[in-house]
Amino acid sequence: MQYSDSLPAHNAESLLVHFRRAELLKERAVEFKSVNLNPSQLCNLEMLLNRAFYPLEGYLGREDYKSVLSDMRLRDGTLWPLPICLAVSEEFAAGLSEGECVAVRDAEGFMLAVLTVSDIWKPDLKAEARAIRDPFPEGADGCHGGLVEPWYLGGRVEGVSYPQRYDFTDFRLTPAEVQRFFVQKGWRKIVAVQAGRPLHKADRAMLEEIAHDQGASLLLSPQLKPSMYFSVDHFSLVRSFQQFVETFPRSMAKLNLTPWFERRMGPRGALLRAIVNKNYGCTHMLVWDGAKAEPRQNAFSEEYEAHIRWLADRQEETGIIPVAEHCMALDQASCRYVRSDGGGRCVNDHNAVVKRLTLGEPVPEWMSFPGVLKELSRTYKPRWKQGITLFFTGLSGAGKSTLAKILFVKLLELNSRPVTLLDGDIVRTNLSSELSFSKEHRNLNVIRIGFVASEIVKNGGVAICAPIAPYAESRRHARGAVEHYGGFVEIHVCTPLSVCEQRDRKGIYAKARAGIIKGLTGVDDPYIEPENPELRIDTSELSPNEAAHEILLYLSEHRFI
Repeated sequence: MQYSDSLPAHNAESLLVHFRRAELLKERAVEFKSVNLNPSQLCNLEMLLNRAFYPLEGYLGREDYKSVLSDMRLRDGTLWPLPICLAVSEEFAAGLSEGECVAVRDAEGFMLAVLTVSDIWKPDLKAEARAIRDPFPEGADGCHGGLVEPWYLGGRVEGVSYPQRYDFTDFRLTPAEVQRFFVQKGWRKIVAVQAGRPLHKADRAMLEEIAHDQGASLLLSPQLKPSMYFSVDHFSLVRSFQQFVETFPRSMAKLNLTPWFERRMGPRGALLRAIVNKNYGCTHMLVWDGAKAEPRQNAFSEEYEAHIRWLADRQEETGIIPVAEHCMALDQASCRYVRSDGGGRCVNDHNAVVKRLTLGEPVPEWMSFPGVLKELSRTYKPRWKQGITLFFTGLSGAGKSTLAKILFVKLLELNSRPVTLLDGDIVRTNLSSELSFSKEHRNLNVIRIGFVASEIVKNGGVAICAPIAPYAESRRHARGAVEHYGGFVEIHVCTPLSVCEQRDRKGIYAKARAGIIKGLTGVDDPYIEPENPELRIDTSELSPNEAAHEILLYLSEHRFI
């Protein structure tokens, strides 16, 4: 459906339309095709709507896209380093025509905006990657909607509502609101500070020195991931920033959360960050070594110095003065951080803080602040307080279930954490009853187990999993799902096939050898042994109790219990 009526001018502070226009768009939306955005696309839309991406009034059209890739400029000559386009599937794009309206929705289907399509095209992703990553390759930013071969839509956006966010709403000011805050406080120079990890005393000493050198205040924004609500680290990071900002005088520092997420695109990504920070009212921007939102761990590199010069050459157009990091070193006599221009290793306390917290060791006063440590300790708990997954893998009859049951009882005896047993047969009956034994379904079964285990671990429990898990890819997926929240101990029960066949309590090996059943792991379907499990247990050499004791010793030695 096409509409030829002219669009009213957008509000200077946002791309949200007047409420009467919004009601009209909602009525018409029943006739529009719809596209649902992923988390990174939602961030881009919010940045468009709140004018953090000023002067864009929508997604780039094809000619602007080409101009940005070749010259880092829009067609009218305005500096703009990265393409901001809406990625959709080929099937969706094939059903659209230029001039058509598309309802842009979140994952739950709530309409946030209407896009009037001006361009539809298939980008050359290889050419795009070459253009945006040079001269310092940093990797893709995940804006393609998870699509392997996306098509791009360009066109003007009319905002109906900002994406719904329920966390830390007091710290989510739009660019216009932040600028009004600066005017009210009389702040004329502001250094934008964005970091992807909690900040500690060395960072504060550096930031205080930068603020004094520039005669400026600080706007601090943690670098958040698009899929924020799936990570406890998101909340820990923001709360630690709240505590960190409290260590400054109120006239010096302000905390604000932005929809910006880190784009690993080298100088172009940093240049876009400069434009965004200018739109938030900042005059300066702290540039972390490596052009990422991470404080460096070593002395400055030549690449970093070149990067600062590259941004400085464009500060007249961006309106942002790039500020380099200072190397801070601990003065042992005073236990204070001082600037060190002599090279060598610079202080980065965060990894040391996390290590001490997870080992249950005290953190020295000179490393961090009590409030920051209190918040981090909620996430980075000592190993014996973390959730943990014991992931048994091995052939049928290897002894996985027996070991899992013994460990289940032993850990319950300790009474320190809730324990859940996810035995292979139990999971097949209750969680994956509709799955077959194809490779795809076997991997899916293990992925489901990993998801359930991750939820148990996230809440501080112990998950004991005992599937066959014959393929490395699904085991890696399970490990990745769990390790984000706690410990993962892979135990390869490496009992030889011949011993498993002798046991054959279920009679499945006999049936497989007789050709009655097909696809049995170890007979006519492969078992890919883990390359680097935490433990290997051969139950042909150890009794079940002895094997369980070996596992408990490992857990004790590594402070999981």
